[in-house]
Parts: sequence; C-alpha cells; structure tokens
Amino acid sequence: MRYLLLIGYDGTDFSGWQDQPGRRTVQGVLAEAAEKVFGRKTAIAASGRTDAGVHALGQVAQLDGESSIPAEKLYACLNRLLPPDVRVLASAGAPSPLFDVTREAKRKTYRYLAYHAPCELPLARRYAARLPYPADVGKMREAGRLLIGSHDFAAFRSSGFTSRTSVREIYDLEVRERQEFYGTFYEIEVTGNGFLYNMVRILSGELFAVGAGKAEGITRAFQTGERKALAKTMPPQGLSLVKVDYGVPLFGTEE
Repeated sequence: MRYLLLIGYDGTDFSGWQDQPGRRTVQGVLAEAAEKVFGRKTAIAASGRTDAGVHALGQVAQLDGESSIPAEKLYACLNRLLPPDVRVLASAGAPSPLFDVTREAKRKTYRYLAYHAPCELPLARRYAARLPYPADVGKMREAGRLLIGSHDFAAFRSSGFTSRTSVREIYDLEVRERQEFYGTFYEIEVTGNGFLYNMVRILSGELFAVGAGKAEGITRAFQTGERKALAKTMPPQGLSLVKVDYGVPLFGTEE
C-alpha cells in the first residue's frame, strides 16, 4: 500500500531533506521511524527537497508498506517515534498505487520571512533573516509583479542546477508587512508550478534589495540569464515550504 504523509519540520538542526551519510536529515529520521513501524527498511520520497536550515509547514511525502494500521492513523504511530522538530501532521492512503508525490505536484507555495530591527531578535533568529535596512513594501510589490507569469528563471538559480529546463511559472506573489517583537517583519509568499535550486531565496533577496532602494535587476536577469544581475541569496532560515497542491485534497479538510 502507498501511504501519503503531510509533514511539518523545523529545519534548523537538519542538513536538509535528502538523506546524506553521517548527517541528520528529515528523510533519514522519518525512515528510521517507518522502519520500526513496518518492521523493515522503507524508502520515503517527498514532493521536493528542502536545503539545510529550511523549514516546512506542509511537505508531502510517500512510502510503501503493509500494515494493519489504518492509513489515517499512521501519523500517530510515526510521531511517537520522531524527534520533536519533525511531525507527521496527517496521513492517508494514496489515490492510486502509482500516485507519485514528486511528479504529480501541481503547485508549491513558499514563504520567506525577514525583519528589520535595531538589534537581533532572539525569538526570530531560527525562522527569519535580519535585514540591515527597512524595506519599502510598495516597491517590492511593484517589482514582484514582474515575476508573475511564465519566464526563463535561469538567473534565479544557484550552482547545482540539474533540471532540464529553467522555465517556470509563478502564479501569485504577495508581499506583507507587520509590526511584531519590536521589529518590522516582511513576508514574501510565492506560488508556482515549481522552483529552481535556491530560486525563492534569490528572488527574495532581489525584492528586499529593491525595497532598500537599489536598482531593480529583474528585467535584465530575464534578458541575460546572468546571476550577477540580481542581489544576494537570502539565508535559509527565513524560508518555509508552506503547501503542495495536487489539484485534489489528499488529507481531507486541511487543504
């Protein structure tokens, strides 16, 4: 039987999702818990990898196994064996035995969180990047509109790019601002059909640079495909995978 898992994790102390020998990974600790539940080693695949330090509110993964445990109760069995920084929020049976959480993902939503404050905020350091400057949200929103649509995002990727094409489509991009913890917090939420390696962290860095009054380089980046046209890559702790959409509800009402 193919099981689906909805997973949340604090990525601070993980070397990313992907299993790596000698390193603590989300995939690794989930596999250890699944082996104890099913009595054998079980391969676990996710909708996509997250890097070291990146968090997830709604990662989706799959595993195959045979058990008398009802699919909707598997999450509770796994959580009893998992460390506190990763939890299976819900579990379900796959719509079909061939359902693939990687290939069949339609949309992904990521959120990047940063803040500006006179000093570093201890309660924000694991989940947000500190900006050395305040940001003009109006300018960020204007620049963000240039990213919406189907484009060649070749300039918005770091080395290590392995996908066959760098063309991606962004469906929606929102920039929000709020006052909290004696600082101003800025949130970029972006939904697309897929993202390149470090793409969200790069586009967030560019939008924050625009918000600080630097010249917008998005148009040039699209024209040339040159990474140097854009601002620096933002650090990982501000990034969270919020949701993966498959066009149909997989876990009931949470969608």
